Amino acid sequence: MFQHLFKLLWNKRKQNFLFLAEILVSFLVTFAVLSFITYYYQNYRKPQGFDYRRVWAINYNSGGLSKDVDSIAVFYANLHKALRSMPEIEEVSNSSSNFPYSNSIMSTGLTHNGKKVNHVYNYNVGEGYDKVWNLTLVEGRWFQPQDAVGKQRNIIVNETLKKAIFGNGSATGELIGDYEDKEKMKIIGVVRDVKANGDFHPAGNAMISLQDTGLLKSTSNILIKVRGSADARFESELYKFMTNAVKNAVEIQHVDEMRVSKNKETIIPMIIFIIISVFLIINVALGLFGVLWYNINNRRGEIGLRRAIGGTGSSVSYQLVLETLILATMSLIVGCFFAVQFPLLDVFNIPTSAYIIAMALSVIFIYLLVFTCSLYPAKQASGIHPAVALREE
Repeated sequence: MFQHLFKLLWNKRKQNFLFLAEILVSFLVTFAVLSFITYYYQNYRKPQGFDYRRVWAINYNSGGLSKDVDSIAVFYANLHKALRSMPEIEEVSNSSSNFPYSNSIMSTGLTHNGKKVNHVYNYNVGEGYDKVWNLTLVEGRWFQPQDAVGKQRNIIVNETLKKAIFGNGSATGELIGDYEDKEKMKIIGVVRDVKANGDFHPAGNAMISLQDTGLLKSTSNILIKVRGSADARFESELYKFMTNAVKNAVEIQHVDEMRVSKNKETIIPMIIFIIISVFLIINVALGLFGVLWYNINNRRGEIGLRRAIGGTGSSVSYQLVLETLILATMSLIVGCFFAVQFPLLDVFNIPTSAYIIAMALSVIFIYLLVFTCSLYPAKQASGIHPAVALREE
Protein backbone atom coordinates (compact mmCIF):
# COMPACT_ATOMS: atom_id res chain seq x y z
CA MET A 1 0.00 0.00 0.00
CA PHE A 2 2.78 2.42 0.91
CA GLN A 3 4.51 1.71 -2.39
CA HIS A 4 1.31 2.64 -4.18
CA LEU A 5 0.97 5.85 -2.14
CA PHE A 6 4.55 6.89 -2.86
CA LYS A 7 3.96 6.30 -6.58
CA LEU A 8 0.87 8.51 -6.47
CA LEU A 9 2.75 11.25 -4.61
CA TRP A 10 5.66 11.08 -7.03
CA ASN A 11 3.36 11.40 -10.02
CA LYS A 12 1.87 14.54 -8.46
CA ARG A 13 5.18 15.99 -7.23
CA LYS A 14 4.64 19.34 -8.93
CA GLN A 15 1.22 19.77 -7.33
CA ASN A 16 2.63 18.70 -3.93
CA PHE A 17 5.58 21.11 -3.99
CA LEU A 18 3.53 24.00 -2.56
CA PHE A 19 2.23 21.75 0.19
CA LEU A 20 5.76 20.68 1.11
CA ALA A 21 7.00 24.28 1.15
CA GLU A 22 4.19 25.42 3.45
CA ILE A 23 4.87 22.59 5.88
CA LEU A 24 8.58 23.40 5.90
CA VAL A 25 7.97 27.08 6.62
CA SER A 26 5.49 26.23 9.37
CA PHE A 27 7.94 23.85 11.00
CA LEU A 28 10.86 26.30 10.95
CA VAL A 29 8.75 29.12 12.38
CA THR A 30 7.32 26.86 15.09
CA PHE A 31 10.79 25.53 15.88
CA ALA A 32 12.21 29.05 16.28
CA VAL A 33 9.40 30.18 18.58
CA LEU A 34 9.40 27.02 20.70
CA SER A 35 13.21 27.09 21.02
CA PHE A 36 13.12 30.47 22.72
CA ILE A 37 10.02 29.64 24.76
CA THR A 38 11.66 26.43 25.99
CA TYR A 39 14.91 28.25 26.74
CA TYR A 40 13.16 30.98 28.71
CA TYR A 41 10.99 28.46 30.55
CA GLN A 42 14.03 26.40 31.56
CA ASN A 43 15.65 29.54 32.96
CA TYR A 44 12.44 30.65 34.65
CA ARG A 45 12.21 27.36 36.56
CA LYS A 46 15.68 27.82 38.06
CA PRO A 47 15.87 29.39 41.54
CA GLN A 48 16.37 33.14 41.79
CA GLY A 49 19.38 32.65 44.06
CA PHE A 50 18.66 35.81 46.05
CA ASP A 51 15.86 37.83 47.62
CA TYR A 52 15.10 41.06 45.74
CA ARG A 53 12.09 42.01 47.83
CA ARG A 54 12.34 45.15 49.97
CA VAL A 55 15.69 46.09 48.43
CA TRP A 56 16.15 49.72 47.39
CA ALA A 57 18.98 51.05 45.25
CA ILE A 58 20.26 54.56 45.99
CA ASN A 59 22.10 56.08 43.06
CA TYR A 60 23.87 59.41 43.49
CA ASN A 61 26.46 61.66 41.90
CA SER A 62 29.68 61.24 43.86
CA GLY A 63 31.48 64.09 42.12
CA GLY A 64 31.18 66.35 45.15
CA LEU A 65 32.76 63.89 47.59
CA SER A 66 36.35 64.02 48.74
CA LYS A 67 38.92 62.13 46.67
CA ASP A 68 41.20 61.56 49.61
CA VAL A 69 41.27 57.83 50.41
CA ASP A 70 41.15 58.20 54.20
CA SER A 71 38.48 60.89 54.11
CA ILE A 72 36.20 58.92 51.78
CA ALA A 73 36.57 55.79 53.91
CA VAL A 74 35.53 57.73 57.02
CA PHE A 75 32.64 59.31 55.11
CA TYR A 76 31.18 55.95 54.05
CA ALA A 77 31.70 54.43 57.49
CA ASN A 78 29.71 57.27 59.07
CA LEU A 79 27.09 57.19 56.28
CA HIS A 80 26.48 53.45 56.70
CA LYS A 81 26.30 53.83 60.45
CA ALA A 82 23.68 56.57 60.10
CA LEU A 83 21.64 54.51 57.64
CA ARG A 84 21.73 51.42 59.86
CA SER A 85 20.51 53.48 62.78
CA MET A 86 17.24 54.15 60.95
CA PRO A 87 14.58 51.72 62.23
CA GLU A 88 13.24 51.05 58.71
CA ILE A 89 16.60 49.78 57.39
CA GLU A 90 17.91 46.25 58.01
CA GLU A 91 21.12 46.10 55.96
CA VAL A 92 23.35 48.48 53.98
CA SER A 93 26.06 47.81 51.39
CA ASN A 94 28.00 49.63 48.71
CA SER A 95 27.81 48.20 45.23
CA SER A 96 29.17 48.67 41.76
CA SER A 97 26.67 49.89 39.19
CA ASN A 98 25.96 46.38 37.84
CA PHE A 99 23.74 45.14 40.66
CA PRO A 100 20.79 42.88 39.68
CA TYR A 101 18.26 44.33 37.20
CA SER A 102 20.31 47.54 36.79
CA ASN A 103 20.87 47.27 33.01
CA SER A 104 24.58 47.73 33.70
CA ILE A 105 27.20 45.10 32.88
CA MET A 106 30.83 44.81 33.96
CA SER A 107 32.63 41.78 32.59
CA THR A 108 36.14 40.41 32.59
CA GLY A 109 38.04 37.23 31.75
CA LEU A 110 39.82 34.66 33.90
CA THR A 111 42.54 32.08 33.37
CA HIS A 112 43.17 28.79 35.15
CA ASN A 113 45.88 26.35 34.10
CA GLY A 114 45.99 27.94 30.66
CA LYS A 115 42.20 27.70 30.18
CA LYS A 116 40.50 31.00 29.34
CA VAL A 117 37.01 31.83 30.59
CA ASN A 118 35.40 34.82 28.85
CA HIS A 119 32.39 36.97 29.70
CA VAL A 120 32.63 36.73 33.48
CA TYR A 121 30.35 39.20 35.28
CA ASN A 122 32.47 41.21 37.71
CA TYR A 123 30.82 42.59 40.86
CA ASN A 124 32.61 44.95 43.28
CA VAL A 125 30.62 45.03 46.52
CA GLY A 126 30.63 46.12 50.14
CA GLU A 127 30.76 43.89 53.21
CA GLY A 128 26.99 43.61 53.74
CA TYR A 129 26.17 42.75 50.13
CA ASP A 130 25.33 39.12 50.96
CA LYS A 131 22.90 40.16 53.71
CA VAL A 132 21.13 42.71 51.51
CA TRP A 133 20.39 40.03 48.88
CA ASN A 134 20.27 37.06 51.26
CA LEU A 135 22.87 35.18 49.20
CA THR A 136 23.57 31.52 49.97
CA LEU A 137 27.09 30.20 50.29
CA VAL A 138 27.63 26.64 49.09
CA GLU A 139 31.35 26.63 49.83
CA GLY A 140 33.80 28.64 51.91
CA ARG A 141 33.01 31.97 53.54
CA TRP A 142 31.95 35.54 52.79
CA PHE A 143 34.28 38.53 52.85
CA GLN A 144 35.74 39.86 56.07
CA PRO A 145 37.16 43.37 56.64
CA GLN A 146 40.76 42.17 56.34
CA ASP A 147 40.07 40.92 52.80
CA ALA A 148 40.02 44.54 51.59
CA VAL A 149 43.59 45.28 52.73
CA GLY A 150 45.35 41.96 52.12
CA LYS A 151 48.18 41.69 49.61
CA GLN A 152 46.36 38.99 47.66
CA ARG A 153 42.97 39.72 46.17
CA ASN A 154 40.27 37.37 47.45
CA ILE A 155 37.19 36.65 45.35
CA ILE A 156 33.96 34.68 45.51
CA VAL A 157 32.60 32.88 42.44
CA ASN A 158 29.16 31.55 41.58
CA GLU A 159 28.22 27.93 40.89
CA THR A 160 28.27 28.32 37.10
CA LEU A 161 31.83 29.70 37.05
CA LYS A 162 33.01 27.12 39.57
CA LYS A 163 31.61 24.29 37.43
CA ALA A 164 33.11 25.76 34.24
CA ILE A 165 36.60 25.80 35.75
CA PHE A 166 36.69 23.11 38.43
CA GLY A 167 33.84 20.81 37.43
CA ASN A 168 32.47 18.95 40.43
CA GLY A 169 35.61 19.56 42.49
CA SER A 170 36.05 22.11 45.26
CA ALA A 171 37.00 25.68 44.34
CA THR A 172 37.66 27.13 47.80
CA GLY A 173 41.33 27.93 48.33
CA GLU A 174 42.22 27.67 44.64
CA LEU A 175 44.17 30.39 42.85
CA ILE A 176 42.91 31.82 39.58
CA GLY A 177 44.48 34.38 37.27
CA ASP A 178 43.07 37.38 35.43
CA TYR A 179 42.66 37.23 31.67
CA GLU A 180 46.36 37.83 31.06
CA ASP A 181 47.21 35.51 33.96
CA LYS A 182 49.33 38.24 35.55
CA GLU A 183 47.43 38.74 38.82
CA LYS A 184 46.52 35.73 40.95
CA MET A 185 43.32 35.80 42.98
CA LYS A 186 42.28 33.40 45.71
CA ILE A 187 38.77 31.91 45.76
CA ILE A 188 37.44 32.01 49.32
CA GLY A 189 33.84 30.99 48.63
CA VAL A 190 31.15 29.89 46.18
CA VAL A 191 27.62 31.34 46.14
CA ARG A 192 24.48 30.06 44.50
CA ASP A 193 23.75 31.39 41.03
CA VAL A 194 21.92 34.71 40.92
CA LYS A 195 19.68 35.51 37.94
CA ALA A 196 20.72 39.15 37.81
CA ASN A 197 19.44 39.80 34.28
CA GLY A 198 15.84 38.77 34.84
CA ASP A 199 13.82 35.64 35.48
CA PHE A 200 14.22 34.37 31.92
CA HIS A 201 18.00 34.57 31.60
CA PRO A 202 20.70 32.33 33.08
CA ALA A 203 23.06 33.51 35.78
CA GLY A 204 26.17 33.15 33.65
CA ASN A 205 29.71 33.15 35.00
CA ALA A 206 30.17 35.61 37.86
CA MET A 207 32.85 36.65 40.33
CA ILE A 208 32.52 38.96 43.34
CA SER A 209 35.30 41.02 44.90
CA LEU A 210 35.31 43.31 47.92
CA GLN A 211 35.59 47.04 47.33
CA ASP A 212 38.85 48.48 48.60
CA THR A 213 39.40 52.08 49.65
CA GLY A 214 40.57 52.97 46.14
CA LEU A 215 37.24 51.97 44.61
CA LEU A 216 35.27 53.98 47.19
CA LYS A 217 36.19 57.17 45.33
CA SER A 218 34.14 56.09 42.30
CA THR A 219 31.29 54.42 44.19
CA SER A 220 27.87 55.88 43.38
CA ASN A 221 25.45 53.14 44.47
CA ILE A 222 24.25 52.04 47.90
CA LEU A 223 21.88 49.12 48.38
CA ILE A 224 19.62 48.94 51.43
CA LYS A 225 17.31 46.22 52.72
CA VAL A 226 14.28 47.91 54.26
CA ARG A 227 11.73 46.53 56.67
CA GLY A 228 8.07 46.08 55.86
CA SER A 229 7.27 49.34 57.65
CA ALA A 230 9.16 51.42 55.05
CA ASP A 231 6.67 53.56 53.15
CA ALA A 232 6.54 56.64 50.93
CA ARG A 233 7.06 58.92 53.94
CA PHE A 234 10.27 57.14 54.86
CA GLU A 235 11.43 57.19 51.23
CA SER A 236 11.00 60.96 51.20
CA GLU A 237 12.99 61.29 54.43
CA LEU A 238 15.70 59.01 53.06
CA TYR A 239 15.92 61.07 49.89
CA LYS A 240 16.42 64.29 51.88
CA PHE A 241 19.02 62.62 54.10
CA MET A 242 21.05 61.30 51.14
CA THR A 243 20.83 64.62 49.29
CA ASN A 244 22.27 66.43 52.30
CA ALA A 245 24.93 63.74 52.76
CA VAL A 246 26.33 63.63 49.21
CA LYS A 247 25.48 67.25 48.30
CA ASN A 248 24.34 66.15 44.87
CA ALA A 249 21.56 64.52 42.85
CA VAL A 250 20.04 61.32 44.30
CA GLU A 251 17.72 58.68 42.83
CA ILE A 252 16.00 55.89 44.79
CA GLN A 253 14.80 52.80 42.91
CA HIS A 254 12.81 49.82 44.14
CA VAL A 255 14.47 46.64 42.93
CA ASP A 256 11.18 44.71 42.67
CA GLU A 257 9.95 47.33 40.18
CA MET A 258 13.26 47.10 38.31
CA ARG A 259 12.73 43.33 38.08
CA VAL A 260 9.32 43.81 36.46
CA SER A 261 10.79 46.23 33.92
CA LYS A 262 13.68 43.87 33.19
CA ASN A 263 11.34 40.93 32.60
CA LYS A 264 9.22 43.02 30.23
CA GLU A 265 12.27 43.38 27.99
CA THR A 266 11.98 39.64 27.37
CA ILE A 267 8.22 39.11 27.61
CA ILE A 268 7.00 41.88 25.27
CA PRO A 269 9.20 40.99 22.25
CA MET A 270 8.36 37.31 22.75
CA ILE A 271 4.62 38.03 22.82
CA ILE A 272 4.94 40.05 19.61
CA PHE A 273 6.94 37.23 18.02
CA ILE A 274 4.32 34.67 19.09
CA ILE A 275 1.42 36.76 17.73
CA ILE A 276 3.15 37.18 14.36
CA SER A 277 3.92 33.46 14.27
CA VAL A 278 0.31 32.53 15.11
CA PHE A 279 -1.00 34.66 12.25
CA LEU A 280 1.54 33.10 9.92
CA ILE A 281 0.60 29.57 10.98
CA ILE A 282 -3.12 30.36 10.61
CA ASN A 283 -2.47 31.55 7.05
CA VAL A 284 -0.44 28.40 6.38
CA ALA A 285 -3.24 26.25 7.80
CA LEU A 286 -5.77 27.95 5.53
CA GLY A 287 -3.38 27.44 2.62
CA LEU A 288 -3.01 23.73 3.45
CA PHE A 289 -6.76 23.39 3.64
CA GLY A 290 -7.15 25.07 0.26
CA VAL A 291 -4.45 22.97 -1.39
CA LEU A 292 -5.96 19.74 -0.07
CA TRP A 293 -9.42 20.80 -1.16
CA TYR A 294 -8.16 21.69 -4.64
CA ASN A 295 -6.25 18.42 -5.01
CA ILE A 296 -9.24 16.35 -3.94
CA ASN A 297 -11.56 18.11 -6.40
CA ASN A 298 -9.07 17.36 -9.17
CA ARG A 299 -9.09 13.69 -8.18
CA ARG A 300 -12.86 13.17 -8.22
CA GLY A 301 -12.60 10.76 -11.15
CA GLU A 302 -9.90 8.70 -9.38
CA ILE A 303 -11.94 8.65 -6.17
CA GLY A 304 -15.12 7.72 -8.03
CA LEU A 305 -13.35 4.84 -9.80
CA ARG A 306 -12.04 3.50 -6.52
CA ARG A 307 -15.49 3.68 -4.98
CA ALA A 308 -16.95 1.94 -8.04
CA ILE A 309 -14.65 -1.08 -7.69
CA GLY A 310 -15.57 -1.55 -4.02
CA GLY A 311 -13.59 0.98 -2.04
CA THR A 312 -15.38 2.21 1.07
CA GLY A 313 -15.70 5.83 2.07
CA SER A 314 -13.58 5.26 5.16
CA SER A 315 -10.77 3.69 3.09
CA VAL A 316 -10.78 6.68 0.73
CA SER A 317 -10.66 9.07 3.67
CA TYR A 318 -7.87 7.03 5.29
CA GLN A 319 -5.82 7.09 2.08
CA LEU A 320 -6.06 10.85 1.66
CA VAL A 321 -5.13 11.55 5.29
CA LEU A 322 -2.23 9.10 5.05
CA GLU A 323 -0.98 10.76 1.86
CA THR A 324 -1.02 14.11 3.64
CA LEU A 325 0.89 12.74 6.63
CA ILE A 326 3.50 11.18 4.34
CA LEU A 327 4.01 14.51 2.60
CA ALA A 328 4.32 16.19 6.01
CA THR A 329 6.91 13.60 7.04
CA MET A 330 8.99 14.29 3.94
CA SER A 331 8.92 18.00 4.66
CA LEU A 332 9.70 17.47 8.36
CA ILE A 333 12.79 15.44 7.50
CA VAL A 334 14.15 18.41 5.57
CA GLY A 335 13.10 20.78 8.35
CA CYS A 336 14.79 18.68 11.04
CA PHE A 337 17.98 18.65 8.99
CA PHE A 338 18.10 22.45 9.13
CA ALA A 339 16.94 22.59 12.76
CA VAL A 340 19.66 20.24 13.99
CA GLN A 341 22.30 22.63 12.68
CA PHE A 342 21.42 25.17 15.40
CA PRO A 343 22.68 23.11 18.37
CA LEU A 344 25.60 21.77 16.34
CA LEU A 345 26.78 25.27 15.43
CA ASP A 346 25.68 26.83 18.77
CA VAL A 347 24.02 29.67 16.87
CA PHE A 348 22.24 31.49 19.72
CA ASN A 349 24.15 30.02 22.68
CA ILE A 350 21.04 28.12 23.75
CA PRO A 351 21.41 24.73 25.52
CA THR A 352 21.02 21.67 23.29
CA SER A 353 18.17 20.39 25.45
CA ALA A 354 16.04 23.42 24.53
CA TYR A 355 16.56 22.75 20.82
CA ILE A 356 15.73 19.05 21.17
CA ILE A 357 12.53 19.74 23.11
CA ALA A 358 11.51 22.45 20.65
CA MET A 359 12.16 20.14 17.70
CA ALA A 360 10.04 17.36 19.20
CA LEU A 361 7.18 19.74 20.06
CA SER A 362 7.34 21.29 16.57
CA VAL A 363 7.08 17.88 14.89
CA ILE A 364 4.07 16.97 17.04
CA PHE A 365 2.44 20.34 16.33
CA ILE A 366 2.92 20.04 12.56
CA TYR A 367 1.47 16.52 12.51
CA LEU A 368 -1.56 17.73 14.47
CA LEU A 369 -1.93 20.74 12.17
CA VAL A 370 -1.74 18.64 9.00
CA PHE A 371 -4.02 15.96 10.39
CA THR A 372 -6.62 18.54 11.40
CA CYS A 373 -6.48 20.33 8.04
CA SER A 374 -6.88 17.06 6.10
CA LEU A 375 -9.83 15.66 8.05
CA TYR A 376 -12.64 17.71 6.52
CA PRO A 377 -11.49 17.47 2.85
CA ALA A 378 -10.95 13.73 3.33
CA LYS A 379 -14.41 13.37 4.81
CA GLN A 380 -15.93 15.25 1.88
CA ALA A 381 -14.02 13.00 -0.53
CA SER A 382 -15.35 9.90 1.18
CA GLY A 383 -18.89 11.10 0.46
CA ILE A 384 -18.40 11.38 -3.29
CA HIS A 385 -20.87 9.09 -5.07
CA PRO A 386 -19.07 6.93 -7.68
CA ALA A 387 -21.77 7.31 -10.38
CA VAL A 388 -21.74 11.11 -10.09
CA ALA A 389 -17.98 11.30 -10.12
CA LEU A 390 -17.62 8.98 -13.15
CA ARG A 391 -20.33 10.81 -15.05
CA GLU A 392 -18.59 14.17 -14.45
CA GLU A 393 -15.32 12.60 -15.59
